[in-house]
Amino acid sequence: MVTWLTSDGFIDYPSAVTEMETRAAAIQAGEAEECIWLLEHPPLYTAGTSSKPQDLTDPDRFPVYETRRGGQYTYHGPGQRVVYVMLDLNRRGRDVRKFVQNLEAWVITTLAEFNVTGELREGRVGVWVARPEKPPLPDGSPAEDKIAAIGVRLRKWVSFHGLSINVEPDLNHFSGIVPCGISDHGVTSLVDLGLPVTMDDLDNALKRTFTTIF
Repeated sequence: MVTWLTSDGFIDYPSAVTEMETRAAAIQAGEAEECIWLLEHPPLYTAGTSSKPQDLTDPDRFPVYETRRGGQYTYHGPGQRVVYVMLDLNRRGRDVRKFVQNLEAWVITTLAEFNVTGELREGRVGVWVARPEKPPLPDGSPAEDKIAAIGVRLRKWVSFHGLSINVEPDLNHFSGIVPCGISDHGVTSLVDLGLPVTMDDLDNALKRTFTTIF
């Protein structure tokens, strides 16, 4: 049984981490059900375990939080759905690679609900969409934009942190970092792609598609 929680308003990052760690410990101890937590953060940057100082290009713009999830620098803020995933891999199979692949598949299947083709790229974390209407890159390769980020942590085989999907964030806010260390591709959102998708629309799609993957 997975409990779904949706928070209104903006949840500050340290409080969210504390809540996740507490819930993950309770799940591991058999004292709580698995949980998917849907929320929004105020504008902030997080630095994952692979982050490089030079990728924080505007350090005074928003608060910056060190985090022990995988990945590099990520922006979170209003209009972006953050999905914190607290699942027990002791029960679901102790396979980290498969777990991350399932998260990617979940995002791609959810985007398909809105006729958006999410794609994976070798060497690039997250989910991408082709932008054929944009000029190609200087090397001639087609333009692509990132629409979702993924970064997880496991403690005693219980996951926390998770993923984020851009619904309608201020895309300019991503310019204070090199998102996930990738400078030659952009960032997009469902609304930027011309789709009038609301946060509730996305939440409903996430819930519909979850059981098809997990």
